[in-house]
Amino acid sequence: MLDAPASNADASTRPPLAVDLDGTLIRCDLFTEAMIRLGFEKPWLLPALAGWLMQGRAHAKARLAAMFPPQPEALPYDERLVAWLREERAGGRTIALATASDEHAARAVASHLDCFDAVFASDGETNLKSQRKADALATAYPQGFAYAGNESADIKVWRAAASAVVVNASSGLARSAERRFSVERTFEPEHGALRGLIKAMRPQQWAKNLLVFVPMLAGHGWMQMEAWRHAFLAFFALSFVASGLYLVNDLSDISADRQHPRKKRRPFASGAASPILGVLTVFVLLAGGFSIGAASGALLPLIFYGITSALYTFILKRVTLLDVFTLAGLYTWRIVLGGIATGFPASDWLLAFSGFFFFSLALVKRAAEVDVMRANLIGRGYRASDGAMLKRMSVGAGMIGALVLALYLQQPAREHYGAPQYLWALPAAVVFWLSRVWIKLDRGEMHDDPLAFAFKDPVSWAVGAFVAAAFAAAVVLH
Repeated sequence: MLDAPASNADASTRPPLAVDLDGTLIRCDLFTEAMIRLGFEKPWLLPALAGWLMQGRAHAKARLAAMFPPQPEALPYDERLVAWLREERAGGRTIALATASDEHAARAVASHLDCFDAVFASDGETNLKSQRKADALATAYPQGFAYAGNESADIKVWRAAASAVVVNASSGLARSAERRFSVERTFEPEHGALRGLIKAMRPQQWAKNLLVFVPMLAGHGWMQMEAWRHAFLAFFALSFVASGLYLVNDLSDISADRQHPRKKRRPFASGAASPILGVLTVFVLLAGGFSIGAASGALLPLIFYGITSALYTFILKRVTLLDVFTLAGLYTWRIVLGGIATGFPASDWLLAFSGFFFFSLALVKRAAEVDVMRANLIGRGYRASDGAMLKRMSVGAGMIGALVLALYLQQPAREHYGAPQYLWALPAAVVFWLSRVWIKLDRGEMHDDPLAFAFKDPVSWAVGAFVAAAFAAAVVLH
């Protein structure tokens, strides 16, 4: 046995410590995530899930654990608690894992962490929660035990325990535990549930929906207040629907995200947001978004956007190349939607440029992800060796987009602008900005979303200001 640290010299004399799994040791709930995963990956089995639940939660947990065995190495552990458990065990204290999760999942976690002396878990017949857990621990440790938990169901266990360890509990529950029990230690929550949910909605991505204003601006509708009103309605409608679909995407990708070096920090994957609350928020956002979309006059194109995005989430993102075509199409469709809402339909020139430009950026996104993983892209159809080809395709598509813009300036632009010569700054700026993106991509410095990179990049903001100034000059000067 390892020598105990001085601060833990009396650990061996303390009562055995039983630790809850879901919400305590890990910042997620395996049963909840398994049900959500079933809904996304095998929705035809949802009626069967209802039947399993009628046979008892323990039975349902066993069936889901067999169908979706956890990957203990990727779970979002509370590292503060894990470190403390290792210290206590090194000092000679008995540590047990006591959870209502299925025993197969519990033993997989216990084997991975290798810091538990015993495992208590649901066995397919008995759901080891609340009073059942208290009774099992009292029988195993008649001389007394301590228990680490996080929710109201743990109150009955704390009542039977000699002391309580409160982990990631709400402020109300933590105060109640302090009043009613002997609290050995408290681990405050590191993440606010609401904050995590808002982050999962990706409000920073709403900036992409400013594309709905482009047809009106390109069509010289700056002074038409009604067009502005409809543009703003379309912006918020699209933003609400997009946020709802971002939640759907992240909920469906929890397991895959946990194996990604950056995406594992997403709120649902990291445990910073509740999947149950996320599911409820999806319905609120989609209902609100489609209601606003109806008021904007662009309900049908908004529904098309929503259906296509859903197909991308469930099917198309797993099909090589079709995924990047879909991403580029969704960006371009924002422009189409804005044109319908404001009464300024997007021109063929604008749509052609947008299609090639956003196809180039979609390829950048995938190439960056392939480079980061340096292996077959999980949940996608790409291999590690595809990165170089994706980069070449991106360069080609971007240059074609710039060429379309340059051809537009040969004649059509002369009919709409007083000083069209200033617009030559636009294709130059596009080539410069894309070239910078490609260099950063090749150096491994590119974020997996080039637009997210642009919003944080001072040079990109300077390029945007340069383009805006050139556009204004073309309009105002003669």
